Amino acid sequence: MKFSTKAVHSGYYPTNNSSDNVPIYRTSAYVFDNTDFAADLFSLKKPGNIYSRMMNPTQAVLEERVAALEGGKAALALSSGTSAIFYTIINICKEGDEIISSSKLYGGTYTMLASILPEFGIKTVFVDSNNPENFDKATTSKTKLYFTETIGNPVLDVADIKAISVVAKKNNIPLAVDSTFTTPYIFRPLEYGADIVIHSLTKWIGGHDNGLGGIVVDGGKFDWKDKKFELYNKPDASYNNLMFSSLPETIPPFITRLRVVPLRNLGACISPDSAWLFIQGIATLPLRMDKHCANAMKIAEFLKNHPRVKWVRYPGLKTDPSWDLASKYYNGKFGGMVVFGIDNGLQGGKKFIDSLKLITHVANVGDIKTLAIHPASTTHSQMSEKEQEEAGLMPDLVRLSIGIEDADDIIEDIDQALKNS
Repeated sequence: MKFSTKAVHSGYYPTNNSSDNVPIYRTSAYVFDNTDFAADLFSLKKPGNIYSRMMNPTQAVLEERVAALEGGKAALALSSGTSAIFYTIINICKEGDEIISSSKLYGGTYTMLASILPEFGIKTVFVDSNNPENFDKATTSKTKLYFTETIGNPVLDVADIKAISVVAKKNNIPLAVDSTFTTPYIFRPLEYGADIVIHSLTKWIGGHDNGLGGIVVDGGKFDWKDKKFELYNKPDASYNNLMFSSLPETIPPFITRLRVVPLRNLGACISPDSAWLFIQGIATLPLRMDKHCANAMKIAEFLKNHPRVKWVRYPGLKTDPSWDLASKYYNGKFGGMVVFGIDNGLQGGKKFIDSLKLITHVANVGDIKTLAIHPASTTHSQMSEKEQEEAGLMPDLVRLSIGIEDADDIIEDIDQALKNS
């Protein structure tokens, strides 16, 4: 099946007078046939449902569908994109381990890596990901994970995933990529050497501002038998002393451990209703992304030529620093995010947002509606001025998530707000 067909059909194949649409399984528990059957489920000898904190049939359709779209081995849906990132990290790293990450990240992710994980003894070394060799230079015997976003939030630098993956393979380090800003319709990191892909389902995949969720996709090719990954090569006391690197080849170690250790015991589970909403969103993802990308290009071109705009970033502009990489990876579709600065700086940016009439001022992206925010004073405000500067975040930056409205109406609202800024 090709992409649009997978988006509609993967993971659910109704037969024998079953529901044509994916059912919502609003249950917390599942009936076991007998004690032996239950024991086989808990010991991973047989597949099946144990408890909805770990798995749910509606959730399973979502997981299989996203894994199919990404070309992955398996996936695990969680309660948010943030929990997907956190669980990925603690599913690989323990006290004393280190992560090497791009410094150009969403503010909440940066805070997790810079401030929260060190309290658990996990250190992050931030590097300028525009030079993939920086990952190699920062690698030590303590390094257990590389992390980056496909398109950095909010400055929109495009990461060279293939080049970073070459460094990762040289050092036998798994590469995890937050691909929220690209979605699998635009770019599939696993095809370029990434090992793990993470999405905030809340954004373009869901697309309708009506649910919270995240998902982790396992490429299934990384060799976890390397002894430096202790969580996979020592009996796990939290799960019957199972050694996850010794699982049968048909059972992917990373996503299995993610489900039965962090999710089972910490509980950031997705609700079946949210999973169902995201399944509906995925069906129209190709149609929506085409419109998001087309509109974003028009808005970027308009801003580039506006007398009140000092600068504009959009990977689809041939004048953009990331144009070469974006044109290499993204097949003519450059996402739905545009950022820019107004000639009278910080105050002008804030006044611009307050002057908008059609465009919504919210802390979200990836909605069918066009959204705007001033990151330095909101989404990235927990970062110091120095940290913002290192991340490339200018004080005057305005972030636009371009929706699927008529482009002329979006432009008209931007124009009047600029005139009133």
